[in-house]
Amino acid sequence: MSMLNFLKNKKDEDNYINISNKNVFRLILIIALTYLSFLFVIKVSYAIELIVIAIFLSLTINAPVHRLSHLMPGRLKGNRTLGTTVSLVIVLLALSILIISIAPPLINQTSGFIKNSPNLVQDLHNQDSQLGGFIHKYHLDNQINTVSDQLSSRLKSVGSSTFSTITDVTSSIIAIFTVFVLTFMMLIEGPKWLKFGYNLFEPAKSVRIKEVSAKMYDVIKGYVNGQVLMAAVAAVIIVIPLFILNVSYPIALMVIVFICALIPMVGHTIGLVIITSVSLFHSFIAALIVVAYYILYMQIEAYVIQPRIQSSKTNLSPLMVFAALLIGLSFDGLIGGLMAIPVAGCLKVLAEEYLKNHKTIKLSDTKY
Repeated sequence: MSMLNFLKNKKDEDNYINISNKNVFRLILIIALTYLSFLFVIKVSYAIELIVIAIFLSLTINAPVHRLSHLMPGRLKGNRTLGTTVSLVIVLLALSILIISIAPPLINQTSGFIKNSPNLVQDLHNQDSQLGGFIHKYHLDNQINTVSDQLSSRLKSVGSSTFSTITDVTSSIIAIFTVFVLTFMMLIEGPKWLKFGYNLFEPAKSVRIKEVSAKMYDVIKGYVNGQVLMAAVAAVIIVIPLFILNVSYPIALMVIVFICALIPMVGHTIGLVIITSVSLFHSFIAALIVVAYYILYMQIEAYVIQPRIQSSKTNLSPLMVFAALLIGLSFDGLIGGLMAIPVAGCLKVLAEEYLKNHKTIKLSDTKY
Protein backbone atom coordinates (compact mmCIF):
# COMPACT_ATOMS: atom_id res chain seq x y z
CA MET A 1 0.00 0.00 0.00
CA SER A 2 2.80 2.38 0.90
CA MET A 3 4.53 1.55 -2.37
CA LEU A 4 1.45 2.55 -4.36
CA ASN A 5 1.22 5.87 -2.49
CA PHE A 6 4.86 6.55 -3.20
CA LEU A 7 4.37 5.94 -6.90
CA LYS A 8 1.23 8.11 -6.89
CA ASN A 9 2.98 10.99 -5.15
CA LYS A 10 5.89 10.74 -7.53
CA LYS A 11 3.48 10.85 -10.46
CA ASP A 12 1.78 13.97 -9.01
CA GLU A 13 5.15 15.66 -8.61
CA ASP A 14 5.87 15.07 -12.28
CA ASN A 15 2.79 17.19 -13.25
CA TYR A 16 3.74 20.66 -14.52
CA ILE A 17 2.10 23.65 -16.24
CA ASN A 18 3.18 24.35 -19.77
CA ILE A 19 3.30 28.13 -20.52
CA SER A 20 4.04 29.04 -24.09
CA ASN A 21 6.48 31.76 -25.06
CA LYS A 22 3.60 33.64 -26.66
CA ASN A 23 1.73 33.91 -23.34
CA VAL A 24 4.90 34.98 -21.54
CA PHE A 25 5.45 37.69 -24.14
CA ARG A 26 1.83 38.87 -23.74
CA LEU A 27 2.20 39.06 -19.97
CA ILE A 28 5.43 41.08 -20.25
CA LEU A 29 3.78 43.37 -22.82
CA ILE A 30 0.75 43.98 -20.56
CA ILE A 31 2.99 44.80 -17.58
CA ALA A 32 5.12 47.15 -19.69
CA LEU A 33 2.08 48.94 -21.16
CA THR A 34 0.54 49.29 -17.69
CA TYR A 35 3.74 50.77 -16.33
CA LEU A 36 4.09 53.18 -19.27
CA SER A 37 0.44 54.21 -18.93
CA PHE A 38 0.98 54.89 -15.25
CA LEU A 39 4.02 57.06 -16.03
CA PHE A 40 2.07 58.86 -18.75
CA VAL A 41 -0.81 59.68 -16.39
CA ILE A 42 1.62 61.01 -13.77
CA LYS A 43 3.41 63.09 -16.41
CA VAL A 44 0.22 64.71 -17.73
CA SER A 45 -1.68 64.80 -14.42
CA TYR A 46 -1.63 68.62 -14.36
CA ALA A 47 -3.10 68.80 -17.87
CA ILE A 48 -5.72 66.19 -16.94
CA GLU A 49 -6.75 68.28 -13.92
CA LEU A 50 -7.18 71.37 -16.12
CA ILE A 51 -9.28 69.36 -18.60
CA VAL A 52 -11.44 67.94 -15.79
CA ILE A 53 -12.03 71.45 -14.39
CA ALA A 54 -12.96 72.68 -17.87
CA ILE A 55 -15.40 69.78 -18.34
CA PHE A 56 -17.01 70.54 -15.00
CA LEU A 57 -17.32 74.25 -15.80
CA SER A 58 -18.72 73.56 -19.27
CA LEU A 59 -21.39 71.29 -17.79
CA THR A 60 -22.15 73.99 -15.23
CA ILE A 61 -22.54 76.81 -17.75
CA ASN A 62 -24.21 74.68 -20.43
CA ALA A 63 -27.80 75.35 -19.30
CA PRO A 64 -27.60 79.19 -19.28
CA VAL A 65 -25.64 79.11 -22.57
CA HIS A 66 -28.37 76.97 -24.15
CA ARG A 67 -31.11 79.32 -22.95
CA LEU A 68 -29.24 82.43 -24.05
CA SER A 69 -28.53 81.03 -27.52
CA HIS A 70 -32.27 80.43 -28.03
CA LEU A 71 -33.08 83.99 -26.93
CA MET A 72 -31.08 85.48 -29.80
CA PRO A 73 -33.20 87.35 -32.36
CA GLY A 74 -33.83 86.31 -35.95
CA ARG A 75 -31.33 84.09 -37.68
CA LEU A 76 -29.01 84.24 -34.66
CA LYS A 77 -31.46 82.14 -32.65
CA GLY A 78 -29.84 78.87 -31.59
CA ASN A 79 -26.33 80.08 -32.42
CA ARG A 80 -24.35 78.29 -29.72
CA THR A 81 -21.07 80.05 -30.49
CA LEU A 82 -22.65 83.47 -30.02
CA GLY A 83 -24.48 82.37 -26.88
CA THR A 84 -21.27 81.01 -25.39
CA THR A 85 -19.37 84.19 -26.24
CA VAL A 86 -22.03 86.45 -24.74
CA SER A 87 -22.22 84.34 -21.55
CA LEU A 88 -18.48 84.40 -20.98
CA VAL A 89 -18.28 88.13 -21.73
CA ILE A 90 -20.99 88.77 -19.12
CA VAL A 91 -19.03 86.74 -16.55
CA LEU A 92 -15.79 88.60 -17.34
CA LEU A 93 -17.53 92.00 -17.16
CA ALA A 94 -19.06 91.14 -13.79
CA LEU A 95 -15.68 90.06 -12.40
CA SER A 96 -13.98 93.15 -13.84
CA ILE A 97 -16.56 95.50 -12.30
CA LEU A 98 -16.16 93.75 -8.94
CA ILE A 99 -12.35 94.01 -9.05
CA ILE A 100 -12.45 97.67 -10.13
CA SER A 101 -14.89 98.56 -7.35
CA ILE A 102 -12.94 96.76 -4.62
CA ALA A 103 -9.27 97.08 -5.58
CA PRO A 104 -8.72 100.87 -5.13
CA PRO A 105 -10.18 101.16 -1.59
CA LEU A 106 -8.50 97.90 -0.59
CA ILE A 107 -5.11 99.18 -1.82
CA ASN A 108 -5.61 102.50 -0.01
CA GLN A 109 -6.54 100.77 3.23
CA THR A 110 -3.59 98.39 2.92
CA SER A 111 -1.13 101.26 2.43
CA GLY A 112 -2.70 103.09 5.38
CA PHE A 113 -2.40 99.96 7.51
CA ILE A 114 1.30 99.64 6.63
CA LYS A 115 1.92 103.30 7.51
CA ASN A 116 0.12 102.94 10.84
CA SER A 117 1.73 99.60 11.72
CA PRO A 118 4.42 101.21 13.95
CA ASN A 119 1.66 102.86 16.02
CA LEU A 120 -0.11 99.50 16.24
CA VAL A 121 3.06 97.87 17.57
CA GLN A 122 3.39 100.61 20.20
CA ASP A 123 -0.22 100.07 21.24
CA LEU A 124 0.52 96.38 21.74
CA HIS A 125 3.16 97.23 24.33
CA ASN A 126 1.36 100.24 25.83
CA GLN A 127 -0.64 99.15 28.87
CA ASP A 128 -2.69 102.35 28.80
CA SER A 129 -4.20 101.52 25.39
CA GLN A 130 -7.23 99.27 25.06
CA LEU A 131 -5.39 96.59 23.10
CA GLY A 132 -2.26 96.75 25.26
CA GLY A 133 -4.31 96.52 28.44
CA PHE A 134 -6.10 93.43 27.11
CA ILE A 135 -2.76 91.77 26.30
CA HIS A 136 -1.25 92.63 29.70
CA LYS A 137 -4.37 91.51 31.57
CA TYR A 138 -4.29 88.01 30.09
CA HIS A 139 -0.45 87.75 30.12
CA LEU A 140 -0.06 87.52 26.34
CA ASP A 141 3.17 89.57 26.16
CA ASN A 142 5.42 86.59 25.42
CA GLN A 143 3.13 85.35 22.65
CA ILE A 144 2.98 88.81 21.07
CA ASN A 145 6.78 89.14 21.16
CA THR A 146 7.15 85.72 19.54
CA VAL A 147 4.71 86.60 16.77
CA SER A 148 6.48 89.95 16.23
CA ASP A 149 9.87 88.24 15.90
CA GLN A 150 8.47 85.69 13.43
CA LEU A 151 6.79 88.43 11.42
CA SER A 152 10.03 90.43 11.26
CA SER A 153 12.03 87.42 10.07
CA ARG A 154 9.46 86.66 7.39
CA LEU A 155 9.40 90.25 6.19
CA LYS A 156 13.18 90.12 5.79
CA SER A 157 12.85 87.06 3.57
CA VAL A 158 10.15 88.58 1.38
CA GLY A 159 12.69 89.87 -1.12
CA SER A 160 14.23 86.45 -1.67
CA SER A 161 10.83 84.84 -2.30
CA THR A 162 9.47 87.55 -4.58
CA PHE A 163 10.66 85.86 -7.77
CA SER A 164 9.08 82.51 -6.87
CA THR A 165 5.84 84.27 -5.93
CA ILE A 166 5.73 86.08 -9.28
CA THR A 167 6.37 82.76 -11.03
CA ASP A 168 3.53 81.08 -9.13
CA VAL A 169 1.15 83.93 -9.95
CA THR A 170 2.13 83.78 -13.64
CA SER A 171 1.54 80.02 -13.71
CA SER A 172 -1.87 80.49 -12.09
CA ILE A 173 -2.85 83.13 -14.65
CA ILE A 174 -1.80 80.83 -17.50
CA ALA A 175 -3.77 77.94 -15.94
CA ILE A 176 -6.89 80.11 -15.59
CA PHE A 177 -6.58 81.27 -19.19
CA THR A 178 -6.13 77.65 -20.35
CA VAL A 179 -9.23 76.50 -18.47
CA PHE A 180 -11.14 79.48 -19.90
CA VAL A 181 -10.20 78.52 -23.50
CA LEU A 182 -10.95 74.81 -22.93
CA THR A 183 -14.34 75.64 -21.42
CA PHE A 184 -15.19 77.90 -24.36
CA MET A 185 -14.27 75.19 -26.88
CA MET A 186 -16.14 72.46 -24.98
CA LEU A 187 -19.30 74.56 -24.81
CA ILE A 188 -19.21 75.06 -28.58
CA GLU A 189 -18.16 71.57 -29.68
CA GLY A 190 -19.73 69.56 -26.84
CA PRO A 191 -23.08 68.77 -28.56
CA LYS A 192 -21.28 67.62 -31.71
CA TRP A 193 -19.03 65.25 -29.76
CA LEU A 194 -22.01 63.86 -27.84
CA LYS A 195 -23.90 63.25 -31.07
CA PHE A 196 -20.85 61.53 -32.53
CA GLY A 197 -20.54 59.34 -29.43
CA TYR A 198 -24.23 58.33 -29.50
CA ASN A 199 -23.94 57.34 -33.17
CA LEU A 200 -21.24 54.80 -32.29
CA PHE A 201 -23.88 52.59 -30.64
CA GLU A 202 -26.94 50.81 -31.89
CA PRO A 203 -30.20 52.84 -31.76
CA ALA A 204 -31.58 50.89 -28.77
CA LYS A 205 -28.38 51.27 -26.77
CA SER A 206 -28.02 54.88 -27.85
CA VAL A 207 -31.44 55.76 -26.40
CA ARG A 208 -30.57 54.11 -23.10
CA ILE A 209 -27.19 55.87 -22.97
CA LYS A 210 -28.93 59.20 -23.60
CA GLU A 211 -31.29 58.55 -20.70
CA VAL A 212 -28.44 57.69 -18.34
CA SER A 213 -26.44 60.71 -19.53
CA ALA A 214 -29.43 62.98 -18.89
CA LYS A 215 -29.74 61.65 -15.33
CA MET A 216 -26.02 62.18 -14.70
CA TYR A 217 -26.26 65.70 -16.10
CA ASP A 218 -29.19 66.40 -13.73
CA VAL A 219 -26.97 65.29 -10.83
CA ILE A 220 -24.19 67.69 -11.86
CA LYS A 221 -26.69 70.52 -12.44
CA GLY A 222 -28.26 69.83 -9.05
CA TYR A 223 -24.83 69.94 -7.39
CA VAL A 224 -24.07 73.31 -9.01
CA ASN A 225 -27.48 74.70 -8.01
CA GLY A 226 -26.88 73.50 -4.46
CA GLN A 227 -23.47 75.14 -4.38
CA VAL A 228 -24.97 78.43 -5.61
CA LEU A 229 -27.71 78.21 -2.98
CA MET A 230 -25.18 77.61 -0.20
CA ALA A 231 -23.06 80.53 -1.45
CA ALA A 232 -26.10 82.82 -1.35
CA VAL A 233 -26.97 81.67 2.18
CA ALA A 234 -23.37 82.23 3.33
CA ALA A 235 -23.24 85.73 1.79
CA VAL A 236 -26.47 86.80 3.50
CA ILE A 237 -25.49 85.39 6.91
CA ILE A 238 -21.87 86.61 6.91
CA VAL A 239 -22.84 90.18 5.95
CA ILE A 240 -24.94 90.60 9.14
CA PRO A 241 -22.03 91.28 11.57
CA LEU A 242 -20.37 93.50 8.97
CA PHE A 243 -23.38 95.85 9.04
CA ILE A 244 -23.65 95.68 12.84
CA LEU A 245 -19.95 96.44 13.35
CA ASN A 246 -20.01 99.13 10.64
CA VAL A 247 -17.20 97.49 8.63
CA SER A 248 -16.37 99.25 5.37
CA TYR A 249 -17.82 98.05 2.04
CA PRO A 250 -20.22 95.39 3.42
CA ILE A 251 -22.03 94.89 0.08
CA ALA A 252 -18.77 94.36 -1.82
CA LEU A 253 -17.61 91.95 0.89
CA MET A 254 -20.92 90.09 0.62
CA VAL A 255 -20.26 89.58 -3.10
CA ILE A 256 -16.74 88.35 -2.29
CA VAL A 257 -18.14 85.83 0.21
CA PHE A 258 -20.61 84.63 -2.43
CA ILE A 259 -17.85 84.12 -5.02
CA CYS A 260 -15.50 82.42 -2.56
CA ALA A 261 -18.28 80.16 -1.25
CA LEU A 262 -18.73 78.77 -4.75
CA ILE A 263 -15.31 77.11 -4.36
CA PRO A 264 -15.76 73.88 -2.35
CA MET A 265 -13.74 73.32 0.83
CA VAL A 266 -11.17 76.13 0.54
CA GLY A 267 -13.48 78.91 -0.64
CA HIS A 268 -14.59 79.91 2.83
CA THR A 269 -10.97 79.98 4.01
CA ILE A 270 -10.16 82.50 1.28
CA GLY A 271 -13.25 84.51 2.17
CA LEU A 272 -12.34 84.42 5.86
CA VAL A 273 -8.88 85.86 5.17
CA ILE A 274 -10.27 88.68 3.01
CA ILE A 275 -13.13 89.59 5.36
CA THR A 276 -10.85 89.50 8.41
CA SER A 277 -8.22 91.67 6.71
CA VAL A 278 -10.80 94.35 5.85
CA SER A 279 -12.31 94.16 9.35
CA LEU A 280 -8.85 94.61 10.86
CA PHE A 281 -8.64 98.03 9.23
CA HIS A 282 -11.78 98.97 11.17
CA SER A 283 -10.70 97.62 14.57
CA PHE A 284 -9.03 94.63 16.17
CA ILE A 285 -12.15 93.74 18.17
CA ALA A 286 -14.30 93.82 15.01
CA ALA A 287 -11.87 91.49 13.24
CA LEU A 288 -11.91 89.11 16.22
CA ILE A 289 -15.72 89.01 16.25
CA VAL A 290 -15.89 88.46 12.49
CA VAL A 291 -13.37 85.58 12.68
CA ALA A 292 -15.30 83.84 15.47
CA TYR A 293 -18.63 84.36 13.68
CA TYR A 294 -17.29 83.14 10.32
CA ILE A 295 -15.64 80.03 11.81
CA LEU A 296 -18.88 79.18 13.63
CA TYR A 297 -20.82 79.45 10.37
CA MET A 298 -18.24 77.29 8.54
CA GLN A 299 -18.76 74.50 11.08
CA ILE A 300 -22.54 74.73 10.83
CA GLU A 301 -22.42 74.69 7.02
CA ALA A 302 -19.97 71.77 6.84
CA TYR A 303 -21.93 69.49 9.18
CA VAL A 304 -25.55 70.66 8.76
CA ILE A 305 -26.28 72.88 5.74
CA GLN A 306 -24.10 71.34 3.01
CA PRO A 307 -25.03 67.65 3.53
CA ARG A 308 -28.75 68.49 3.58
CA ILE A 309 -28.76 70.83 0.57
CA GLN A 310 -26.52 68.66 -1.59
CA SER A 311 -28.39 65.50 -0.63
CA SER A 312 -31.66 67.04 -1.82
CA LYS A 313 -30.14 68.46 -5.01
CA THR A 314 -28.14 65.38 -6.04
CA ASN A 315 -30.47 62.68 -4.67
CA LEU A 316 -27.74 61.46 -2.30
CA SER A 317 -28.09 60.86 1.41
CA PRO A 318 -26.24 63.26 3.78
CA LEU A 319 -23.97 60.38 4.76
CA MET A 320 -23.04 59.70 1.13
CA VAL A 321 -22.36 63.41 0.56
CA PHE A 322 -20.09 63.68 3.58
CA ALA A 323 -18.30 60.39 2.81
CA ALA A 324 -17.78 61.42 -0.83
CA LEU A 325 -16.20 64.71 0.27
CA LEU A 326 -13.80 62.92 2.62
CA ILE A 327 -12.77 60.41 -0.06
CA GLY A 328 -12.38 63.12 -2.70
CA LEU A 329 -10.21 65.31 -0.49
CA SER A 330 -8.03 62.36 0.48
CA PHE A 331 -7.69 61.29 -3.15
CA ASP A 332 -6.77 64.57 -4.85
CA GLY A 333 -7.14 67.53 -2.52
CA LEU A 334 -9.10 70.49 -3.91
CA ILE A 335 -9.85 68.88 -7.28
CA GLY A 336 -11.03 65.72 -5.55
CA GLY A 337 -13.25 67.70 -3.19
CA LEU A 338 -14.66 69.64 -6.14
CA MET A 339 -15.57 66.51 -8.10
CA ALA A 340 -16.45 64.16 -5.22
CA ILE A 341 -20.18 64.84 -4.88
CA PRO A 342 -21.09 64.89 -8.60
CA VAL A 343 -18.95 61.80 -9.23
CA ALA A 344 -20.71 59.99 -6.36
CA GLY A 345 -24.08 61.01 -7.79
CA CYS A 346 -23.12 59.77 -11.28
CA LEU A 347 -21.88 56.46 -9.86
CA LYS A 348 -25.21 56.09 -8.08
CA VAL A 349 -27.03 56.64 -11.40
CA LEU A 350 -24.88 53.96 -13.07
CA ALA A 351 -25.48 51.54 -10.19
CA GLU A 352 -29.24 52.10 -10.41
CA GLU A 353 -29.15 51.49 -14.17
CA TYR A 354 -27.21 48.26 -13.64
CA LEU A 355 -29.64 47.04 -10.98
CA LYS A 356 -32.60 48.03 -13.16
CA ASN A 357 -31.33 45.97 -16.09
CA HIS A 358 -30.74 42.99 -13.80
CA LYS A 359 -34.31 43.24 -12.44
CA THR A 360 -33.38 44.13 -8.87
CA ILE A 361 -34.33 47.04 -6.63
CA LYS A 362 -33.18 50.58 -7.29
CA LEU A 363 -30.96 52.44 -4.88
CA SER A 364 -33.54 55.22 -4.92
CA ASP A 365 -36.08 52.80 -3.46
CA THR A 366 -33.97 52.49 -0.33
CA LYS A 367 -35.06 54.85 2.42
CA TYR A 368 -32.16 56.58 4.14
